[in-house]
Amino acid sequence: MKCIKCGTMLPDEAHFCFNCGYPTSDVKVLRSCEECGNTLSTMDKFCSRCGVPVKVVKEGDGAAQTSEKPRVTLGKNPKMILIPGGQFVMGGGSHNSLVTLVSYYLSEVPVTQQQYANVMGKNPSKLQGENHPVESVNWCEAIIYCNMLSKLNGLMPCYSIGTTTDLSAFEATSPVWKRINCNFTANGYRLPTEAEWEYAARDGKTSTPSPYAGSTNINQVAWYGENSGITSHDVATKDPNGLKLYDMCGNVSEWCWDYYVPNLPTGAQTNPHGPSTGDMHVKRGGSWLDDPQQCTVFYRSGSAPNGKSSSLGFRVCCSALGDTM
Repeated sequence: MKCIKCGTMLPDEAHFCFNCGYPTSDVKVLRSCEECGNTLSTMDKFCSRCGVPVKVVKEGDGAAQTSEKPRVTLGKNPKMILIPGGQFVMGGGSHNSLVTLVSYYLSEVPVTQQQYANVMGKNPSKLQGENHPVESVNWCEAIIYCNMLSKLNGLMPCYSIGTTTDLSAFEATSPVWKRINCNFTANGYRLPTEAEWEYAARDGKTSTPSPYAGSTNINQVAWYGENSGITSHDVATKDPNGLKLYDMCGNVSEWCWDYYVPNLPTGAQTNPHGPSTGDMHVKRGGSWLDDPQQCTVFYRSGSAPNGKSSSLGFRVCCSALGDTM
């Protein structure tokens, strides 16, 4: 087990942490400190990091508590949430674009390690935990997972290279990946486009956008560099945004379909899929390793398609065929 105070790994029979002296039994985590994000428990009167008094949290006050377990039921397949179509201003700073999207589905949480292993037969993650988001998966492997999950559920795969949808034989470094095609009219699973990701993170058209996914307080919705203990966490242990999507900011960054370019187009766009060529793919949302700026809904970066990181995972998307704005 792990000490909730300092993160030191301890034997199961330990009653106190040999590193910081904190008790390991009969202690219930309440929440993160609202001021600095430090982990707090029932034994704390003040935050040990910043000194702010700890508020009393009533039993069952789900809005205030930070649960040690996911707040949702995690099935074998990702649970999909309908994202109603609409318009929004995408991006931050001077590079903004008015984007119109049709409706689509996005998974409630990032793909977990257990869900990935159920399909791929392996768990490549460095930070192990069956309900933690899967990580150390490159873009090509995320694409392969989407197609395999589609086939297991009797759906039409979205991705193909030439005439084949079995992409598992292609090495991530192979130039053949430059020929990949996404069929957005297929009913299978795929990665979200960058526009779909940002629209969903911003709550779609249901509310005024917040800098973080569903809140102005990053500690309420995200595991990031200042409150994560330098590790990933079970999905859905922070608050969701207004569309009931968890971990859109923090925990792990997420792959998107699009090729990455430094600046977004400034003209109006409808259902954009990104540039037609490139060397890197978009990643969004920030992670357990990142600072608050990198966890905002408009922060953008990219990685090579064969790149892997213990702070990078993905969630899946489906086209809502027949549904419109």
